[in-house]
Amino acid sequence: MTELLPALPEETFTRVLCVVAHRDDVEYGTSSAVARWVERGIEVGYLLLTRGEAGMPNPPEETARIRLAEQQSACAAVGVKHLTVLEHPDGVLDYGLDLRRDICREIRRFRPDVVVSSGYDIETPMGFNMADHRAAGLATIDAIRDADNRWVFTSQLTDEGLEPCKVRWILMPAFPPSTATHGVDVTGEPLERGIASLEAHTAYLAALPDHPAPRDFLPYFAAQNGKAMGVNHATLFKAYDLQAPPPSFTDELDA
Repeated sequence: MTELLPALPEETFTRVLCVVAHRDDVEYGTSSAVARWVERGIEVGYLLLTRGEAGMPNPPEETARIRLAEQQSACAAVGVKHLTVLEHPDGVLDYGLDLRRDICREIRRFRPDVVVSSGYDIETPMGFNMADHRAAGLATIDAIRDADNRWVFTSQLTDEGLEPCKVRWILMPAFPPSTATHGVDVTGEPLERGIASLEAHTAYLAALPDHPAPRDFLPYFAAQNGKAMGVNHATLFKAYDLQAPPPSFTDELDA
């Protein structure tokens, strides 16, 4: 019998920061978990690294305005009140110190126990991962370490009054689902709110030819994920507990 995935230990965190490249990135499944967390009194914030201006055929400034309004509606659908949008260029997001510095600043400001980010793998089950997603995922991992080191980006401490912040959990997408270590039961209202959050991106989805309606595919994938936890619907993550003791050298040799 296959062992069921454990639920994330939600009792170990009170604040979650989702760091993604674009408006709508959280809404493809993760927002259902966000809805559950908010329902349980956990504060969730979103950090969007770009304005999403390259994601539609409209002129960039018009697209940025449309997508901001839709993202605000998506946040409202799951109860997220803390939304920060940066202005790194959409489509050509560049991994580097500027990106790490900006993510580090938001971590130090919001002080999350958990950071959720996009994957940095080149290949995914849906094809090659977008460059913006890879840059966002890798920069976020590095910024988490930066945020805990008072000798990195020191002007944030001296000029902005921020302090180092130690993040406990990193949550990454489980692609493929067999790589998941933990899950979140999103059965019922959380899934419904997650669907509504993606539906809020009305103009964006309308500009994508042949894109299925959120209600036509989100419940299906959540149900497939639910089998791994023994529940009706779930969101799965690769979770890293940064406070867990590292495996000893002897353990590695024995393995």
